[in-house]
Amino acid sequence: MTTPEVITLLATSLFLVGCATQTQSPVSPDQTAFEQANRECWKEIFSDSCTGDWTEQWFLDGEIGKVTTSPDGMELTAGPEFKNDAHHMVLWTKEVFEGDLKIEYDYTRLDDETRCVNILYIQATGSGEEPYVEDIIKWNDLRRVPAMRMYFDHMNTYHISYAAFPNDEDSTSYIRARRYIPNATGLEGSDLEPDYYPEGLFKKGVPHKITVIKKERALFMKIENAEQTTYCHMTNPKLPAITEGRIGLRHMFTRSSRYKNIRISIPKQKPAH
Repeated sequence: MTTPEVITLLATSLFLVGCATQTQSPVSPDQTAFEQANRECWKEIFSDSCTGDWTEQWFLDGEIGKVTTSPDGMELTAGPEFKNDAHHMVLWTKEVFEGDLKIEYDYTRLDDETRCVNILYIQATGSGEEPYVEDIIKWNDLRRVPAMRMYFDHMNTYHISYAAFPNDEDSTSYIRARRYIPNATGLEGSDLEPDYYPEGLFKKGVPHKITVIKKERALFMKIENAEQTTYCHMTNPKLPAITEGRIGLRHMFTRSSRYKNIRISIPKQKPAH
């Protein structure tokens, strides 16, 4: 091999090593926790492309918010009036889910709002006290005005709020989990630590893939777009566990987003020995 060929080979090797080093990123504890939870062998039990008749698998809280579907997905558009509780909306699965779950969906923000949040409700049931019976569809009529207090005062559920504010120099977005405590003191004491303050997520028009795993007393979350991936891991060490209920998509007043390819899975039964 001639000297120029040796120099070229060494330069190429150094370049490849440099590229490999640059693409590696440290694995965070939250990523490790998510990947460990996701190693479960999952069985899909619910799916919706969000391009057809949404009423087949969902029902709506609120009379002003709108749900529309197209080949691009399902758009949820809350009412336009800020601080008017009638302009909130929640879209619920008709199906009830038990035990550990994996929830996946494509999410795209459609608004320019600087206030209010989107919320994912995980396994919601009523408090059990009349008229707020465990099956929340039976008191859907009481949520024609979907005020937040109707949910945190009268439901057992996990809540993950996200896409709260634009990610720019003037505001900081957050991701926050809660476990509602019916008949208590509002949202006080409902936080599941920690909160997250990611930068760059949920810009208008940017598709994101969201995956949430509820396993025993913990929530694991992965949020991906073309430029970044964020992991979250929130735990519920003290409050009563959540074991069954419906899945809900909440838009506070003024918010609008598009959803597609919603899938819900449960762990496969392991064969008996």
